[in-house]
Amino acid sequence: MLFGKKKSVAGLDVGSSSIKIVELDGKLNSLNLVGLGFENLPDNTIVDGQIMELNVVSEVIQSVCKDHQIHANQVVTGVSGHSVIIKNIVLPPMSAEELEESIDWHAEEHIPYDLSDVSLDYQVTAETPDSTSVLIAACKRERIDNLKQAVQLAGKQPVVIDVDTFALQNCYEVNYQPDDSQVVTLLNIGASTMNVNIVQGTRSLFTRDITVGGSQFTDVLQRNLGLSYAQAEAVKRGVAEATQGIEEKAIEPLMNNVTEMVAMEIQKTFDFYRATTEEQEVVVQKILISGGGSKLAGLSEELSTRLELPVEVLDPFRQIKVDTRKFDPDYLSEIMPEMAVAVGLAVRGVEAR
Repeated sequence: MLFGKKKSVAGLDVGSSSIKIVELDGKLNSLNLVGLGFENLPDNTIVDGQIMELNVVSEVIQSVCKDHQIHANQVVTGVSGHSVIIKNIVLPPMSAEELEESIDWHAEEHIPYDLSDVSLDYQVTAETPDSTSVLIAACKRERIDNLKQAVQLAGKQPVVIDVDTFALQNCYEVNYQPDDSQVVTLLNIGASTMNVNIVQGTRSLFTRDITVGGSQFTDVLQRNLGLSYAQAEAVKRGVAEATQGIEEKAIEPLMNNVTEMVAMEIQKTFDFYRATTEEQEVVVQKILISGGGSKLAGLSEELSTRLELPVEVLDPFRQIKVDTRKFDPDYLSEIMPEMAVAVGLAVRGVEAR
């Protein structure tokens, strides 16, 4: 029996403020949660997506695996931010061989970096008698090498480098099983980056990474109210004890300013998508939010009001079997929004075995 056992592949999300890891087993329509871990990183360990302290990141990966008994030696991890370029392009009809031969030439028109400096991948998303729709993803090699080095230093083997935006989509597809009539915007609000993905059914129509995130709320509170980082984080999340001695009317306008900026960036993304798409009949029906920034008190309601759309928190464990004797439901509920990308990476890990 041992010889036939598949190796486990965990999903490892190296975020700018924390490390998240998820281990799943089973099949895509019947997944079980085997392990998960979450641990914060010290400030400025990762800046603008670049790992500044390789040893610190590798040590946190090691400790989160040890503390939460994650046994998988292989991981799927992801990249996001300005080093990642994602483009949907429409080409004339062609065979798979013709596309493979010509993809570099087509990519050069859309990728603002020298192709020798990036890792490139592509996927056909739709075909008609008149056209071939292709999604191209590219990331700077130095960014990928930087991430791989941190993972390998921790004693783990990166078997796939995914894009966070598509990991989030994997998580959504497995848990919500959408049909082609459903158009949603997946919004992952990390500490320093916001991933936006407009999805119809299981097809990504438009993506954008925005350098706005939960840390902006914290920074504004720290600067204007003279709070420590920990105090500002607690105030941001609406912890009642943290706001004692601080006037409510001093907090609200500061928070609203950043919320307005987040809403404006999402609106700009919608406007840009509408201006560049030929699929004018496609209308976003709701927004599913995730990431640490989504835990901000009242953010869902505020975004819903400003964007005139239903806004819900994405549940990354909605269709995943969770043993409540092994995983504390309260803890799971607390960290749930942060785990969406890690779950999506773990789903890719199940496929990669």
